Amino acid sequence: MTDASTPIIVGGPAPSDARPDADLLAGLNGPQREAVTYRGPALLIVAGAGSGKTSVLTRRIASLLRTREAYPSQILAITFTNKAAGEMRERVHQLIGQKADGMWISTFHSACVRILRREAEQFGFTKAFTIYDSGDSRALIKRLVKEHEGDSFGLTPAGTQSRISKLKNELADAESYARSANMSDPAERVFVEIFSSYQRELQRANAFDFDDLIAQTVYLFRAFPQVADVYRKRFRHILVDEYQDTNHAQYALIHELTRPVGSDAEPFSSGGMMIFEAEPSGEQAASLTVVGDSDQSIYAFRGADIRNISEFERDYPGAKVVLLEQNYRSTQNILSAANAVIANNFDRKDKKLWTDVGAGDPIIGFTGYSQHDEAQFVADEIEALHKKGVDYSGIAVFYRTNSQSRALEEIFIRSAVPYKIMGGTKFYERAEIKDALAYLVAVANPADGMAVRRILNRPRRGIGDVTETAIARYAAEHGITFRDALANSAQIGVGPKLQKAIDQLDAVLTEATAVMLPASGELAPSSSVTEGLTLLLNKSGYFDALRASKDPQDEARLENLDELIAVTREFARNNPEGTVIDFLTEVTLVADADDLDDASGSVSLMTLHTAKGLEYDAVFLTGVEEDLLPHRISANEPGGPQEERRLFYVGITRARKRLHVSLAMTRAQFGEVTVAMPSRFLQEIPADLIDWRQSPGDVNGRGGSQSRALNARGRRPGQTGGGNRYGDDLVPLPKRAPADPSKFPNRIPAKVRDNGDMVLAAGDRIRHDDFGEGRVDAVTGEGAKRVAHVRFDTVGPEEAAGQDRADRQAVAPAPASAPWGVLSCAAAPFRGVWSRGRAVSGRIVSRSRRFGACCPAAAPFRGGFARLGRGIPRPKRRSVPQTPERVANAGACPKRRSVSRTPERAPSAGARPKRRSVPQTPERVANAGACRERLGQARPRSHLAGHRRG
Repeated sequence: MTDASTPIIVGGPAPSDARPDADLLAGLNGPQREAVTYRGPALLIVAGAGSGKTSVLTRRIASLLRTREAYPSQILAITFTNKAAGEMRERVHQLIGQKADGMWISTFHSACVRILRREAEQFGFTKAFTIYDSGDSRALIKRLVKEHEGDSFGLTPAGTQSRISKLKNELADAESYARSANMSDPAERVFVEIFSSYQRELQRANAFDFDDLIAQTVYLFRAFPQVADVYRKRFRHILVDEYQDTNHAQYALIHELTRPVGSDAEPFSSGGMMIFEAEPSGEQAASLTVVGDSDQSIYAFRGADIRNISEFERDYPGAKVVLLEQNYRSTQNILSAANAVIANNFDRKDKKLWTDVGAGDPIIGFTGYSQHDEAQFVADEIEALHKKGVDYSGIAVFYRTNSQSRALEEIFIRSAVPYKIMGGTKFYERAEIKDALAYLVAVANPADGMAVRRILNRPRRGIGDVTETAIARYAAEHGITFRDALANSAQIGVGPKLQKAIDQLDAVLTEATAVMLPASGELAPSSSVTEGLTLLLNKSGYFDALRASKDPQDEARLENLDELIAVTREFARNNPEGTVIDFLTEVTLVADADDLDDASGSVSLMTLHTAKGLEYDAVFLTGVEEDLLPHRISANEPGGPQEERRLFYVGITRARKRLHVSLAMTRAQFGEVTVAMPSRFLQEIPADLIDWRQSPGDVNGRGGSQSRALNARGRRPGQTGGGNRYGDDLVPLPKRAPADPSKFPNRIPAKVRDNGDMVLAAGDRIRHDDFGEGRVDAVTGEGAKRVAHVRFDTVGPEEAAGQDRADRQAVAPAPASAPWGVLSCAAAPFRGVWSRGRAVSGRIVSRSRRFGACCPAAAPFRGGFARLGRGIPRPKRRSVPQTPERVANAGACPKRRSVSRTPERAPSAGARPKRRSVPQTPERVANAGACRERLGQARPRSHLAGHRRG
């Protein structure tokens, strides 16, 4: 008997020895060919980075269709982003044409939405349900935390949202969690109440949040086995990409879909009498193919469980495992470094990535003194690569945390390097876009009170919190929705002005509903979304409010809304039968990676987590330090160091041709400058693979015979370093010629020097690369703010004529306990900043604050604080010994006051009491008058403005 799930081909071509999918196998290596042609119940494809997994997946799908082993509708392919799904769908179309129509190639969430749209009525929802994104969920939870006074128990909206999301990903609802919670704890009891209220509010609003989409689908299949069997019969071939990033809910969903048909059907009974017993189906379970790499599992903080892929063979006995180890992206040097690093992880399938493209360039390493020094190296290397023909868009800079981008951005702006922060504010997260979408949600799903509350006073209508509370109270008392309460403004109990505003909003929503959801029940044209959105924004006054605004930001907001209207037009072209509900679903399910615009012509800056799935010709891995990579928080968690190593591995394997790794020996974080240690992961890379432009030992002033630190040069015979720290034995930087100070606009080099544990005292002699030898005149300040004032021999009075005295001095913070003190010759902290050939009196000035061409040497002061230069004490006026010439010049200078003393004035001035100490007397008043007469009005009264009159 023919299996109903197997296509019956009538009138097909005569069988031949040649495979019908032979052209699909052309160009594949052995393991890839095996992965495409294998047929069995379960297949695990362990695909290393850059091994062509997308090509294998698409060709496997095309092979199933070409060999007529499955209908297009029987294939379900799941990826993690809409962008990846679109790429896969396009590739399959290129391979087999229109035969690919009818397949489900989508994300987990998109597939679950399609199922829930059809089956939501089974458990109390309608097909027009709303999907809450993270912002909507947080807004609702914030209101509930306030209502339950959760803040008094230490509950925050963000923390509560994260905890609820984690529970839902573990398939725990409020009721099941309450059974295991410690209800004697008041904070725990309040959390359970908030969780329960949150679920009730979602149900009342006919809405799901993102975590519900998968969890509720699993509940649907378990609660209604007959519904689950419908989809088990339909999907006979299930393919899952990035399987290592699945969480427990996604794992459970795949498990439910791959169970045999009828395996969980229950006997039907009525009144305690068995009517019939469910017959087991002879249909086999669906074939499952998963693609992943345990070495790239980096999303544990989102709930991803690496055990899903590492224990796949135990979950599916007899599963076939295929290793894809040949890399088509990177050079062998990059792959060898990646292999060496990831080999230190345990509990993984051993594989060695290799390539036939050659060794390629060595990895470039650099150690800066501070994060600004590191950023300057990155900017210089980017400019060098660009001059060699590498486009800016082919270069990326990765970092572990978003806070590291600040120094990079500052230096890139100074160096005129175009850049773009990837993963910034998303288009659909902008306030004006969320307002416009809320108007559409209020039309499509009137039960969603959150959407109606959002637009209640957008634009401003004079409707405040009191009126909103009154509307909500009226809706609760009459058992109607918040949206329906707007139609009864006269009964809410507000003034005539507010009634008019509420009636106007209700009329606009009603008119838009008639356009997008006709009362006749007919399907509205796809252009109705554009028409309805334009109507809502115009008649609600939203457009008018932005046009009338004097805020320059509102012009950009108008452009964003115009772009949203353009998106609705594109949706209408691509979905001739699409409705407003379909449009809202599409824009809501846009993932973070889908919103990463192509940064054409710009260097891409992003976190390592954002970089997953991307590749660039040149990659800069910055901040490879302990407490950053691995991060201090993850390093102390179970499995944390292993995941951080996988994150570093992912960063390495993003590079095609060139890889740079860099770190800083000091880093300013959270308002403090701390000493950084090279990451343990650097020691796992073979030394012959890295060409250190400047190794950790080169800037480590407390150890290493090759150190470039200042105190390393001045060691006495027999003196040794303070220890053999990592990097001391690496290749040192070749000796360079001293820099010419004249090439800088203010004769100040922007170099950073480490003084280690050096302690200076007045009278000490020092030597500097650029200014030669000098003598310490004085040391001021205490602790970390000690400053040595140096007078250099090579800058004499003749050379410094006409310059500020400070131009002949250098700053050398030299605390014994602060290894981040630096010696930098600069005039910037003293009495003025030289900018464009003129002295500007005042303290150090940031480049971005007051001068467009401010001193580039201001950056190194105070251990790398480049922005403000605060905390540098101003030297005393008499820090330089007086000379006869100086005394003579000082004597020739006029007094500050223009009127000289007279004998008559002297006694009065000498007898004058201190300010505010002795009351004025008639005699004193008379003396003051006599003084003014003798002055003959030579001095204007403004000179006395600072003296308080009696």
